[in-house]
Amino acid sequence: MGKDVSRAAFTRADRSRYRLKLRRCLEVFAVMLREVPFETGRQTTGLELEVNLVDESGEPAMRNAEVLAGLADSAFQTELGQFNLELNATPRLIAGDGFDEYEGDLLRWLWRAEERAVKADARLVTIGILPTLGQHHAVLENISPDPRYHVLNEQMLAARGEDFGLDIRGVERLRCATDSIAPEAACTSLQFHLLVAPEQFASYWNAAQALAGVQVAVGANSPYLFGKQLWAETRIALFEQATDTRPEEFKAQGVRPRVWFGERWITSVVDLFEENLRYFPALLPILEDEDPAETLRAGGVPRMSELRLHNGTVYRWNRPVIDVSGALPHLRVENRVLPAGPTVVDMLANAAFYFGLVRSLAEAGRPLWTRMPFSLAEANFHVGARHGLAAGMYWPGLGEVPVGRLVLDELLPMAYAGLDAFGVAPPIRDRLLGVIEQRCRTGRNGAAWQVALVDSLERAGLSRTVALGRMLRRYTELHATNEPVHSWPIG
Repeated sequence: MGKDVSRAAFTRADRSRYRLKLRRCLEVFAVMLREVPFETGRQTTGLELEVNLVDESGEPAMRNAEVLAGLADSAFQTELGQFNLELNATPRLIAGDGFDEYEGDLLRWLWRAEERAVKADARLVTIGILPTLGQHHAVLENISPDPRYHVLNEQMLAARGEDFGLDIRGVERLRCATDSIAPEAACTSLQFHLLVAPEQFASYWNAAQALAGVQVAVGANSPYLFGKQLWAETRIALFEQATDTRPEEFKAQGVRPRVWFGERWITSVVDLFEENLRYFPALLPILEDEDPAETLRAGGVPRMSELRLHNGTVYRWNRPVIDVSGALPHLRVENRVLPAGPTVVDMLANAAFYFGLVRSLAEAGRPLWTRMPFSLAEANFHVGARHGLAAGMYWPGLGEVPVGRLVLDELLPMAYAGLDAFGVAPPIRDRLLGVIEQRCRTGRNGAAWQVALVDSLERAGLSRTVALGRMLRRYTELHATNEPVHSWPIG
């Protein structure tokens, strides 16, 4: 949610007018899909990366404002926590050497940000959840001062009517309560965008949902939170719970959560925006002056700010995005399941696997989702997040299968074919997908490496707190090498 938001109070009339405006925007959007040309010619990709700032002891450093002031670069912006930054890479095609361009840009931007962070007595770390983060760090006082975060916090807390609760059961169990959404700042992610034509949107979104469980299992990098070993990708459970606006009674009634996998395959992008209006009350009912129907009648492209803002407060793991760049509107699938890190090459390997596989699945002659119940796609997602590369998953035609075998035998060939369809240069394709192959053969992703090193340190007699700090220092040294995590030594 990048919109500038400063209002802290909304009236009943605001909410009524906003609901009507949302419906009007949705009606106009449906007309646009039938009558207005959308940008469709090239499947442009995008990438967003959230990073953490740590101090010399490895604990969160609340200095993002200072680092951003020194950077003075629009590619970087604040995130929810004062120890977070977000980097938005320049959108591009991945044909040819597009992935190499991404790699060069990310390394250069992160190096510049690291330089500025050092001047603020901080360092950068790309990791799903900082293992040194304590509950005492995840408090309202450490939310970034941008008004939009504080307004969102107030509205979500008001909707819930009581403290947020965390109860995550993994290898160990974490139970605690919080009076703000600040724990969400622990989640630092890697997000992919893919521009698709309106008539292809449903196929690409369904494909992204179907492969989300495999993605998160292969890319897991967040096994610790508040000193506890939980899921391989604890971000998933944390984000679902830390922003859950439903009290227990609403959960019992089947009210949908705002962090949501979904509940069905779709036939049109309109399905998702209709669900947004049907199931989710507005958190930020901010009205703009534009009448989208009048703009459309006048030959313009409506901004539909209300529809887009409301969509930004429904946290789907694969989110629909409508935007306007230049003279034409466009649609994107925003893939939000993966953590940051461990290295730039690991993240681009995750990108290559996702883009190649989603294209192959979306354009297959017989869609996978016609042979796979949606409930099993959701089950795969949570099993992958819990167990990482140790997960077993359901796949049509195979039944229950270890995720590593599924990737090696079935999905990597599809990812190769998808990258070929994008026109990715073969040496780049082979290098990046080779990283995914080796992760599956070694059983080592970021989460597995973190747990192995902490276990080794604890067996040597170190406390959990000391072991996590030492592991993070070693992680920081190794992620700076840009060598893939499957090759990292334990020790």
